[in-house]
Amino acid sequence: MRFSREQYLEYMTFGEFERPLFVELFGLLVGLEAEWRAQGATQEEIDLVAFDWDWVPVVNCGGHTGPRGLPTVILEENERELIQRDALGRTVKLVKGYATIPLPLDYPVKTMDDWLKVKAMFTFHEARINPDAVANVAKARAEGALVVASIPGAFDIPRALMGEEVACLAYYEQPELMEDILATLSDTAFRVLERVSQEVTIDQLSVHEDFAGKSGPLVGPAQIRQYFRPYYQRIWDLLSARGARIFQQDTDGNINPVIDALLECGLTSILPMEPAAGMDVVELRRKYGRRLAMAGGIDKHVLRQSKEAIRAELEYKMQPLMRQGGYLFGLDHRIPNGTPLENYRYYVDLGREILGLPPRSPESKGWRRMAF
Repeated sequence: MRFSREQYLEYMTFGEFERPLFVELFGLLVGLEAEWRAQGATQEEIDLVAFDWDWVPVVNCGGHTGPRGLPTVILEENERELIQRDALGRTVKLVKGYATIPLPLDYPVKTMDDWLKVKAMFTFHEARINPDAVANVAKARAEGALVVASIPGAFDIPRALMGEEVACLAYYEQPELMEDILATLSDTAFRVLERVSQEVTIDQLSVHEDFAGKSGPLVGPAQIRQYFRPYYQRIWDLLSARGARIFQQDTDGNINPVIDALLECGLTSILPMEPAAGMDVVELRRKYGRRLAMAGGIDKHVLRQSKEAIRAELEYKMQPLMRQGGYLFGLDHRIPNGTPLENYRYYVDLGREILGLPPRSPESKGWRRMAF
């Protein structure tokens, strides 16, 4: 079912709402389509519209705050692999049929001198603002679209430029480098969004980080407060004063040790809350209440188990405590390979039943990726 921006904003800020939202955040993992076709899936099931997921139309605000990179160049390609020089100047390898995100083989930044060579990709330029797109945003918003602005991640960009090891060590060994990177991101994002938000109200600020694994985050509360917080708060203070209502972060892994520090930065919502990494949305709701909205959190791996296991997971995650707004019910990431189509259908239908939603109907179709 399509929801309007106002309905979505009310729901995700614990306001008035008619019913919970049941969503598919990311879609199929590479390879699952072939498995489902072999099991008799229709094209509408492959496209996920047959499951009538809840969704909201989204429009980008018209300002670009990320890197203005180089053209991607193919270096080598065969049936199995694709090797490219990407927009950041990295050599990356994509294994076809198994991955959607290429693996970096090298990184352009190790020192301040290296950073200064690529810094121009991240600085402000008038071309970052698309006047035609900005002019069309107000019309889309009036028609029910959610206006979203994105900013580069405070760890995501250093990690993309340096790799995880060098980026983590830089907090201690090259703090002036990390400070200059973050100051550049902050300056560009502020200048872009200050201009855009004069013309149109931005509803949601989004940031992608992915700074954690199963064992915990790659940065601690101290780094978040010192490096993330000035950047995040500067942009959020600007936009929230001009009407923005959601500040959402996308990060995988176990972030339990740093949630308090992230909330201090202004975040209002986090996804996808991976159970395999130790994230329990029920416990988080008990701890943070309305301070933290969430999306995801239903264990995707359970779909490859029995129907009894699926029922147990849904009855726990869909309990009354979680049906009070501020939580998009959905899987914690892409639907994994090995998920039987029958189990996925069961998951959808049982979830709708528990949440009190009407049964699926052939006349009612819809899906949009909700991780934005």
